[in-house]
Amino acid sequence: MATPDGIALLPDTQPELDRYYGDAPHGVRANMVMTLDGAGAFDGRTKAVTDPADQALLLAMRGHADAIMVGAATVQAERYGPVTLSDEVRGDRVASGYAAAPPLVVVTGRSMLSPRLRIFAPEGPRTIIATLERSAEQAAALRDVADVVFVGDETIDLARLLAELGGRGLDRILCEGGPFLLSQLVEADLVDDMCLTVSPYLAGSQPTTDQPASAREKPTHLRLRHVLTRDDLLYLRYSRPVSSSA
Repeated sequence: MATPDGIALLPDTQPELDRYYGDAPHGVRANMVMTLDGAGAFDGRTKAVTDPADQALLLAMRGHADAIMVGAATVQAERYGPVTLSDEVRGDRVASGYAAAPPLVVVTGRSMLSPRLRIFAPEGPRTIIATLERSAEQAAALRDVADVVFVGDETIDLARLLAELGGRGLDRILCEGGPFLLSQLVEADLVDDMCLTVSPYLAGSQPTTDQPASAREKPTHLRLRHVLTRDDLLYLRYSRPVSSSA
């Protein structure tokens, strides 16, 4: 398959993908898709603007995560189920001292989730619900199917959540969205690795959750790691520069 000059082809096997994505940071890696006109989904879901290669890449990244962080709205819109990995990846994780599969960490301010959702299936890793203390009454209904942690009263404190996960030995976090959760992580300057798939579609206006203007004093600069392509999609990876004092 021909590729534009200077751009490598996205690999299609796990070992080859690991050359580009195996070094997951101890911190937050975000993986998102965006159309050419800036939409993160079409009709509320990413399926129409992604493809099997992009989905395979997501599974490869999950293999190098200690936990998968996702917003409650995305869980419901994308119809999430338990995290599943191939037997080979599960075996490699166990051999390297990690759990066979990472748990889902669902971030929600209201805890208005049905305990019958597929993410609470008993065969997968136990889901973690990160919510607000003022939602304790609603969260009580989820305690039988999930671990509930409170990380703030009026607003979700994502730094506190990462500290809570770190205390459980969950240091490599893969954030899969949605856009509002990503914006909160960026606002708190907590994104260490940004993997962005640019999708070759024009989606038109796609309504998203209203977000307040950023209060940050300056943007965070990330370093371009690579540009890959397959079937007209671009795969970009940016990382936080390594401190010279490290």
